[in-house]
Amino acid sequence: MDYFLITTILVSFSAFFGYLNVRFLKLPNTIGLMLITILFTLGVFALSYFDSTLLNAERYIITHIDFKTVLLDIMLSFLLFAGALHTNFEQLRVQRWPVLIFSTFGVLISTFLVGTVMYYVLQLLGLQIGYIYCLLFGALISPTDPIAVLGILKKAGAPKKLETKIVGESLFNDGVGVVVFLTIFQIASFGTENIEVLEIVKLFGQEVIGGIGLGIIVGWIIYRLMKSIDDYDIEVIITLAGVMLGTAVAHKFHLSAPLAMVTAGLIVGNDTVRGTAMSEVTENYVDKFWELIDILLNTLLFVLIGMEMLVLAIDGQYIVAGLLAIPIVLACRYLSLLGPINFFKKRLNFVPKTNLIMTWGGLRGGISIALALGLSDEMHRELFLVITYVIVVFSILVQGLTIGKLVKWVQKKGFQ
Repeated sequence: MDYFLITTILVSFSAFFGYLNVRFLKLPNTIGLMLITILFTLGVFALSYFDSTLLNAERYIITHIDFKTVLLDIMLSFLLFAGALHTNFEQLRVQRWPVLIFSTFGVLISTFLVGTVMYYVLQLLGLQIGYIYCLLFGALISPTDPIAVLGILKKAGAPKKLETKIVGESLFNDGVGVVVFLTIFQIASFGTENIEVLEIVKLFGQEVIGGIGLGIIVGWIIYRLMKSIDDYDIEVIITLAGVMLGTAVAHKFHLSAPLAMVTAGLIVGNDTVRGTAMSEVTENYVDKFWELIDILLNTLLFVLIGMEMLVLAIDGQYIVAGLLAIPIVLACRYLSLLGPINFFKKRLNFVPKTNLIMTWGGLRGGISIALALGLSDEMHRELFLVITYVIVVFSILVQGLTIGKLVKWVQKKGFQ
């Protein structure tokens, strides 16, 4: 089975499951697609007791897809550029300081809180896991997933300034979270005695600052090229080429491709750039093209997340650990946001219960699963993959379905 056939099957599944969701369930696409895929996979498991042909075919597809590479190295750049392109730049500029703090210090605090609490919880369950590996789990589960957040918040009815905080944080904390994960991964791989503080600072600075710098350059080049011509076909292709070349350069020089593409997307999507570099026709075509890319890749991603059940090592202890991790991760996110929100609350007139909404609206998705799949066996890959999957399923299906109701409830009550 070649990659074209595998892609054809995945796109066909996505189209069919998407149709079922729109026609019958009428849930947000990200939620509906993952739910239907999970139910389909469970159905395949049940059918395998009589005939394992379908199960073997689905398992073959999943085992021949490097989910980590596909998501982190390919899909993520396109999805983040598309998300940033449609983000309200002016609102983000106003909220830049809380977004910056949430996506940096918030991720770091959450990483250490989750890692520390999970270390003791796993000890109580009889699972002797090293503290550094628990920190690694804290790093992969702390960033909220912009892919999940963007799709669901559009229908949640959140106030614009709150939506900007959640979306802006998710766009940037993804790149920061990946860098934190890679840093702790290196420490876990080589040992603390072989890692110098200067190396860690250098890695972090190279990935983060270098990624943002590359994004500025890519965004500026796209802007200058689009400004010098007026041909919507070529201008759309220029944006596509910018994302692809920018991602390739980021990988080549070990820069953060996610941060680079978020930065480039914000520059190209900026109202000033739109007004000076794009005609009305070009702007419409660019927006529609990237909306289509966003929808297609989102659809494929959440079908893949549902099918990832097939690679899990189902163990009772692992499931219990995953269920216990859900309130732990939520509580640690709440605490990690508490200080920054209280600091900025009066200066920027935050909406009531911002911390509660940001905690419940901070969904986890494919990025966490991709990072968990990248763990080695020595890092207890199977355990942390099951825990991550349990959290992601709860996050998308439960938090995703109720965040809109929570926002409306808070608005109705008018809490202070």
